[in-house]
Amino acid sequence: MRASSRVSAHDHSGDPPAARFSASRGSLRAVAALVVTVLVAAGITAVSLTPASAEPGTVVISQVYGGGGNSGAPFTNDYVELFNRSAATVSLDGWSLQYASATGTGPFSSNKVDLAGSLAPGQYHLVQLAAGTTPSGSLPPADTTGNLSLSATAGKVALVRSTGGLACNGGSTPCTAEQAAQIADLVGYGTVNYFEGAAAPALSNTTSGLRGDGGCADTDDNAADFTAGAPAPRTTATTPAPCGGASPSPSTSPSPSASPSQSPTPTPTATPTPSPTPTAAPCDVPADRQIADVQGSGAASPLAGQTVRVEGVVTGDFQESDQLSGFYFQDPTPDADPATSDGLFAFARSSFKDVKAGDKVLVTGKVTEFNGLTELSPVTAVDVCGTGTIKPAAYSLPRPAGATFEPFENVLVTFPEPLTLSEHYNLGRYGEVTVSSEGRLFQPTDRPGVDPALNARRSLLIDDGSGVQNPADIPYTDPAVVRAGDTALGITGVLTYGFDVYRLEPTRPIHFLRTNPRLPVPLPVGGNVRVASLNTLNWFTTLNSRGANTAEEQQRQLAKIVSTLKGLNADVVGLMEVENNGQTALQAIVDALNAKVGAGTYKALGHPYPGTDAIHVAAIYKPAKVEPVGETRSSTDPVFRRPPLIQTFRRVQGGQPFTLFVNHFKSKGCDGATGPDLDQGDGQSCFNDERVRQAKAVLGLITSMDLPNPLVVGDLNAYGEEDPIHTLEAGGLTSVSKRFIPAFQRYSYLFDGLSGELDHAMAGSQLVKRITGATIWHVNADEARILDYNSEFNPPALYAPDAFRSSDHDPLLIGLNLPGGKG
Repeated sequence: MRASSRVSAHDHSGDPPAARFSASRGSLRAVAALVVTVLVAAGITAVSLTPASAEPGTVVISQVYGGGGNSGAPFTNDYVELFNRSAATVSLDGWSLQYASATGTGPFSSNKVDLAGSLAPGQYHLVQLAAGTTPSGSLPPADTTGNLSLSATAGKVALVRSTGGLACNGGSTPCTAEQAAQIADLVGYGTVNYFEGAAAPALSNTTSGLRGDGGCADTDDNAADFTAGAPAPRTTATTPAPCGGASPSPSTSPSPSASPSQSPTPTPTATPTPSPTPTAAPCDVPADRQIADVQGSGAASPLAGQTVRVEGVVTGDFQESDQLSGFYFQDPTPDADPATSDGLFAFARSSFKDVKAGDKVLVTGKVTEFNGLTELSPVTAVDVCGTGTIKPAAYSLPRPAGATFEPFENVLVTFPEPLTLSEHYNLGRYGEVTVSSEGRLFQPTDRPGVDPALNARRSLLIDDGSGVQNPADIPYTDPAVVRAGDTALGITGVLTYGFDVYRLEPTRPIHFLRTNPRLPVPLPVGGNVRVASLNTLNWFTTLNSRGANTAEEQQRQLAKIVSTLKGLNADVVGLMEVENNGQTALQAIVDALNAKVGAGTYKALGHPYPGTDAIHVAAIYKPAKVEPVGETRSSTDPVFRRPPLIQTFRRVQGGQPFTLFVNHFKSKGCDGATGPDLDQGDGQSCFNDERVRQAKAVLGLITSMDLPNPLVVGDLNAYGEEDPIHTLEAGGLTSVSKRFIPAFQRYSYLFDGLSGELDHAMAGSQLVKRITGATIWHVNADEARILDYNSEFNPPALYAPDAFRSSDHDPLLIGLNLPGGKG
């Protein structure tokens, strides 16, 4: 499963990366955490919550030996033996074996070996582990090898249904319900603080822990199930020994218990009673509950912790280990209460029982709230008893005010209206996108009339039905990568809940209509002088800093920046986020650009006071079209973390001048914010007060320097209706984009699914009369980050040395009609 926090590669521009966090939904997990806290405060090692699993007791740890290579040991290596005590073949793909010391502080994740392959009924699997210092006998050819070093006398071994390391140890770091849910089997031997029931006996250099009845014994009590005896490792080549010739009655999920850390005395737990094996045919054993009874009318099930048998039709099959390890099924005869959901998730892989959409199933399992999702886990029986049909429930966005998706949790739904792609940040990493009704979503502080609550009710997150990070096959990339603003009709799938948000797992392919096509060049702006503004997204010639990590990445990034500048074809360009290393990084851009458009076409300005930040603002221009008037200026006012660059230009051989004023205001990230710079809860985030002070300083410089026809450009890190923009407007500057760009096209940045304009051009009152047009060239904000220059996870075939995703900010282009001069 994936971590619930999402990390942004670029937090509202200009500062090092910051984390994006999902909002939490209240659940039983808070109660569990409180219980653990109280137990620890009382001086008792916290009892880890009962694991939930899809296949309890199917594959178990049948032998543990940690004395390998010690004095008198019969074998050189430690080992763990696994055994399939069920009547079906079980896949070990995606499982792992993890170890923690008896009472130490290290987590299971520190000692892990991944597993693979499958086990037939009654088959053994030998995992050879680390060798000791005294060579002795060799183990039989192992099925898996690893380097875990077990204690000869006491330790904790967990068989885990995941290759992700468990950041717990059951003792000093208790395992949460979510972590325990991944444990298929647990053996604590010797004086330990985590085990099933009571600890297995202490072992030695000459004894191993052996599960009784050839591996078939499983009472969820390590003391009862294990004895110490002579090591006798078995492998997949050993003759299978099925339990009683058939599947043993599956035990309920193991309940690891803990003893006080001060005492070796085990803490006994009651042995759960196995579910009775029906004497009738499986499909003749009826359901004892409706799914609606299990779901209840609230956020959590009223039957949590109880074992139920329910009936439904499979609506979504995601059983494989690289998917969701389970399936969704829905009652074809729902109750009459609209507040209760009629769908459920069963945490059961195909190795337990393979099902497909349309199967009518009877499922027995324990009702569990897993991260806020009501599901059956562990599942002890899945019986396919025919076929059926579920018609998707039609649902239209936005959701009604005050309503959530809870009544439709695990239900098959369809959205008939056009939905617009509004976020693709995690498309490449998790296969996720967000769509919205009624078009694109905008930042509430970017324009009047945007309701944050309505934005949320218009939105739907679409997942890919997989737990894999950076999947090889990324959805919505064929024949071209989807862009923000594209739309889809009839999106259908199962609504579920995970990572603190409701999400849709599609059950039909989603085909986005390319309703926001790429423009190969910006829209025309007219005029005889073209001025542009571009945030380069950390163009660094120093590797392994904020920009590229390798020379190859650096050249890929440079090629994209050059393509953007070539497409803009501006006479003057203000640049942000250029490495502050003298003229080196800036000149690299100019040299590469001139190599494409002609020698001497562009020239770089020198910054008289670039400041001490890692990045600075810069400017380039076409000497054949415009010429600098006077010296390049800046400001030493400490309010500017990245001092502005100020240069007056005019057309070659005279004419009316204008003054380029390049800025990069403080970002919205909150690191270091104090006092009035803290987030005031008004939607403007942190350091808004500093950005206002910077805006006032800009106005002061325009006045004190008597700048002719100022054109203030840059990444101001403020949306269109925030205080810094209002300050500049109140000081006599006009927003060029508000005046000349239609509202639906007025955005330059996408953050958390909301579009808005962080990059601005503000013109003096006389210069506004000379503006012939303006446009924002949407080559970046609408493009998925899998298209950028990074090579770590982006599919190689998606990279192109073009302008698209050259940065995360869109460039702004303005046309001026300046009298006089030539060019």
